[in-house]
Amino acid sequence: MASPRARPRSVRALATARPAHEPGAAPAYHTLSYGFLLGEVIQRATGRPLRDVLRRELLEPLGLGRTHLGTPPDQWRRRVPLRGVPGPRQFLFNRRGLREAVIPAASVSAPARDLGRFYQALLDGAALDDLAPAVAPSSEGEIDRIFGRTVRWAAGFHLGGVDDPARVSPFGRLSSRRTFGHNGSNVCLGWADPDRNLVVAYVTNRLSRGTGASPHLAALSDALITAADAVRP
Repeated sequence: MASPRARPRSVRALATARPAHEPGAAPAYHTLSYGFLLGEVIQRATGRPLRDVLRRELLEPLGLGRTHLGTPPDQWRRRVPLRGVPGPRQFLFNRRGLREAVIPAASVSAPARDLGRFYQALLDGAALDDLAPAVAPSSEGEIDRIFGRTVRWAAGFHLGGVDDPARVSPFGRLSSRRTFGHNGSNVCLGWADPDRNLVVAYVTNRLSRGTGASPHLAALSDALITAADAVRP
């Protein structure tokens, strides 16, 4: 397991951090910090470890028994090593201490079936009575301060649709503007389209170079959308 001091250090760092720009002035993707922020709120409100809250309140009710926040030690043998870009990034992502750590925005492991079931539950209303927060844009056309390009954001999700023809979304050029989901470092992808009642879950062990949206993920999404539209009544 990760050091028990890791979370307090992260929380203290956030508590003493100064804003890089005026709050609300522009979108900026908080790759890891937002997970520690929300996780700490949950832990202080419930008085329970985040991993326990996630399991009891979300994973177990949805039947997501193979999804974990931080790989449990007894599941280590079932891990899938990441490959593709030799060097520090591959070494870091495969470290046992990192993969077993509770990093709310990064260390969830799940098979594709569980990932798809999660998004289908959102569409079915099992986890959310109202999809409005998931599909309502929180940014539209602004330059994200982290990515350096326009990103359509909702509450915790990327949104589909194409604003900049030169930059393709991992959800594909054919995705509707209400498609919501997330790209996980170009290694995995999950999204749901409420207009098509379509869910896509795609997981790999393949690291790729760079941080931009992968053309491979976009092409995959477009191919699946095309196939689904072709058989739709």
